Amino acid sequence: MDAADLDRRARTLSGCIPPPLVARLLELGHAAEVEFRAGRGEWFCAREWARLLGEQGRRGEALEVLAPYVATGWWQAGRAEAELLEDWGRAAEAIERVRPYASAGDRQALDFFAGLLARHGRGGEAFSLLSPGIDDWFLADRLVDVAGVAGLDEEAAALLEGRVEAVPVCGDPGCADRETVPFNAIGLLATIRERQGRVQDAIDLLRTRRSTSVNGRDQLADLLVRHDRIEELRAYAEADVLGHAAQSLAEALEERGDVDGAIEVYRHPARHCHGTVLLSELLSRHGRGAEAIEALRALVQSPGGGDDWIVDTLCALYADHGRAHDGLAELDALKARRGGEEEWDFFRMRLPLMASPGRLDEAIELARAHPEGDTWYAAWSVSDLLAEAGRTEEAVAVLRPHLPYNDSLLAGHLIDLGRVEEAVGILQAPKPEPLVPFSADPFSADPPF
Repeated sequence: MDAADLDRRARTLSGCIPPPLVARLLELGHAAEVEFRAGRGEWFCAREWARLLGEQGRRGEALEVLAPYVATGWWQAGRAEAELLEDWGRAAEAIERVRPYASAGDRQALDFFAGLLARHGRGGEAFSLLSPGIDDWFLADRLVDVAGVAGLDEEAAALLEGRVEAVPVCGDPGCADRETVPFNAIGLLATIRERQGRVQDAIDLLRTRRSTSVNGRDQLADLLVRHDRIEELRAYAEADVLGHAAQSLAEALEERGDVDGAIEVYRHPARHCHGTVLLSELLSRHGRGAEAIEALRALVQSPGGGDDWIVDTLCALYADHGRAHDGLAELDALKARRGGEEEWDFFRMRLPLMASPGRLDEAIELARAHPEGDTWYAAWSVSDLLAEAGRTEEAVAVLRPHLPYNDSLLAGHLIDLGRVEEAVGILQAPKPEPLVPFSADPFSADPPF
């Protein structure tokens, strides 16, 4: 085994048995196959088999399973070994196993190692290890976690205070384009101030951010919720163009039992698109399915409201409420507005709606007759329908011509049929290299991007 090859396969889930199929093998009683493949370079089999052996008290055997992978020097194998040892109450051993990876400068290893130290009473050591990496947003985030455990909040704050001022991107003091390094310095310092009880200081800090949301969550909005400052949150939500503060407000009102108040937040005209989808979900959660459908239907019929993801959400609502016929009518109307054309992204929404009233055969025939019906992504949809109907052999036949694009899906169906060797062979088959290499120029306009 080779560390680079293991890492490539694990990151891309290519050329290996991925975790969902390892779970399916075990679920269907193929534990011997998982054990066998664990000893033949299949990392996800090895990781799961070692975990199962540990649960059975066979800890020495579990470590033996991982040993060949650890011997390659691959960090993820070392991490898996350390996690098992920690779970078994052998934290000191886990720390020593991981230390070489962290000492070598691996960023992920350093993050994990610091967390491991902090969880076992060595927060000061973890803080010292992380402090030199304060300009790295990833390590700075772990530093703040460690500081909270180790009682070193003020020391962490001192490191961050010097970094909350925006600096020129180009290095020229006169440069107008400025950024905070690390980019999350303000948010991390605010986390510390809130933890110290200095809530107003945290709020004042967060109001100075240029970028207010990360992964769809607004830190200031969530802080205001935690401290029951709902009126301040209302004012902030009015000014927040992204709508994430409004989402936090609506969630807080719903949790407090004020469903009508949450509905009004989402009905605000400024939150026409994303807010309407969230509104439909809220209405559906509270048994108001007809209103949820009407809210989304109005959005779909409005100018610019017919994006595929919104229409897909509406079709799912129709199906969930036993109104497949209405969903199909909605798609017919949308098709007519588009001049009678229906690309696959919209056509595929018909398939589950047609399958639910028992029109499965018709759905399959329509899919195959579609201009994109011979593509790998159409095969994916058709095979799902066939498998759901218990026609797994037909699902396999539909997918096979489109290898390697649907290899994992095809292998899953073969495993369901008990054809494990064939499934593994498909998963392990070499994948063709891209005909055109990726450009080294980050600003290239030539595909592949």
